[in-house]
Amino acid sequence: MLPKRRRAQVGAPGGPASSEARFPGVAIYLAEPHMGRSRRAFLTRLALSKGFRVLDAYSSEVTHVVMEQTSAEEASHWQEHRAAAASPQRCSRPALLDISWFTESMAAGQPVPVECRHRLEVAAPRKGLPCPARMLPYACQRPTPLTHHNSSLSEALEMLAEAAGFEGSEGRFLSFHRAAAVLKALPSPVTALSQLQGLPHFGEHSRRVVQELLEQGVCEEVERVRLSERYQTMKLFTGIFGVGVKTADRWYREGLRTLDSLQEQPQRLTQQQKAGLQHYRDLSTPVKRPDAEALLQLVKAAVAPVLPGATVTLAGGFRRGKLQGHDVDLLLSHPQEGREAGLLPRVMQCLEKQGLVLYQQHHPGGCGHAEPPPRQSHPMDAFERTFCILGLPQPSGVPVGSTQGPCPTRKAVRVDLVAVPISRLPFALLGWTGSKHFQRELRRFCRKERGLWLNSCGLFDPEQLRRKTYSGTWALSTFPRSREMPEPTHWPLCSAQLQQARPCGLQGEETWASPCPLAPDWEPQLCGVLLPDPGPVGPRSCPPSSPHHPPLPLPVR
Repeated sequence: MLPKRRRAQVGAPGGPASSEARFPGVAIYLAEPHMGRSRRAFLTRLALSKGFRVLDAYSSEVTHVVMEQTSAEEASHWQEHRAAAASPQRCSRPALLDISWFTESMAAGQPVPVECRHRLEVAAPRKGLPCPARMLPYACQRPTPLTHHNSSLSEALEMLAEAAGFEGSEGRFLSFHRAAAVLKALPSPVTALSQLQGLPHFGEHSRRVVQELLEQGVCEEVERVRLSERYQTMKLFTGIFGVGVKTADRWYREGLRTLDSLQEQPQRLTQQQKAGLQHYRDLSTPVKRPDAEALLQLVKAAVAPVLPGATVTLAGGFRRGKLQGHDVDLLLSHPQEGREAGLLPRVMQCLEKQGLVLYQQHHPGGCGHAEPPPRQSHPMDAFERTFCILGLPQPSGVPVGSTQGPCPTRKAVRVDLVAVPISRLPFALLGWTGSKHFQRELRRFCRKERGLWLNSCGLFDPEQLRRKTYSGTWALSTFPRSREMPEPTHWPLCSAQLQQARPCGLQGEETWASPCPLAPDWEPQLCGVLLPDPGPVGPRSCPPSSPHHPPLPLPVR
């Protein structure tokens, strides 16, 4: 039997004593992963024989880390994890060096100056970047500023998402959008692919796109999509008021490519699409915040004489703090339940008398006192609404709301008017504030994490829907724990309080955090479920929370 081979002794953890080292200011650590134990032991003996100090364990004393057959990204990733475990409070980090520095130093018999060709670092240490493992999985849980640090990367992914949507690929559409949302939530610029390690919803395809952008400044796939005839035509057609992806795709397959080709065939256009083509130049121009505020005042002036006490709230991207958008969303309501019914036609009639209505399309609602649909495809489906194009008077001496007739200088603006019952207003305001991805993630959070259904009508418990035993009239509640929910007629709903209820810290596409819009003293949480209406006897009340249906806080961090 052969004797057991004794493991090679690399040396004491601290290497030779400082008195024996010829270069006390240099402490080398040989990283083993791609080097191997035997080679590391050989190189250690070589360095010790030359008078270098070699440490057997990584510590704060290390000044030079030597690696072999290791990329810059691998070296940076290795250092992040090893440095955090060894000395989290260390201010400076040792130099990450290729084996070439070590061999040159051994040949020279002394440490050679560190040059750029020796270094493996790809970027300076990043400050403020959260631990990837702690990135929350739902976009509705992460604050996202309007102006973030990775706009070029997120815009590239959003373009690929848009192109995937044009092709009907829902999976790729969602994947790219979720990856873009993660980039928007990062508190610092992405400069290396290693920063994306462990982040949720960042698949191989998205990582490859980001890697190309970081290394080359452009991504071949993104540029190919941007310049493709298919993408440009679909984007042009879907930018027309009243044209969706399916219609644009049909036109493309029929050989249509330009707006002129559509105008030559008016028989294939709906009235809405004809209006969209007629005012295409104005409608394709972003709506600025001053224009949105002017339209808000214009509609308020039209609503006041028609239904005193009614409120008009600006929603959409402008409520999130955006400075421009593609349309203006306005929610109309009244403190007395049901008074908002039939309001929109009267308001539109008032606007028509002023010569401001260029186009309108009215849709009756279906979400009133009856049981609303628990799951709906679009937040607009439940309420009475009017899609219209208004001619906003431009600065020409004609005041907003004037009854002097048509204004010679006006800009066509898309306006969506929605009449919302007071009992549904908190959820309608949430749904119409957006963004689309935030709402999609919020509904997914409610469904997967809480087992509830959320839409613009309310938050529903599917178990109670299945166990329904009452006559069919249901009461929607937004209440804090076990407090009594006041009757709709007692809800303090004035325009000033609606302004106070705007999203606190709502900085952009994804963030939402605010108290209940109807009562400032209520806790900022949505813990409502669908309850049977006990009838007119007494106020509705909330049962104490139970393990099966605990209070649901609005998922915001």
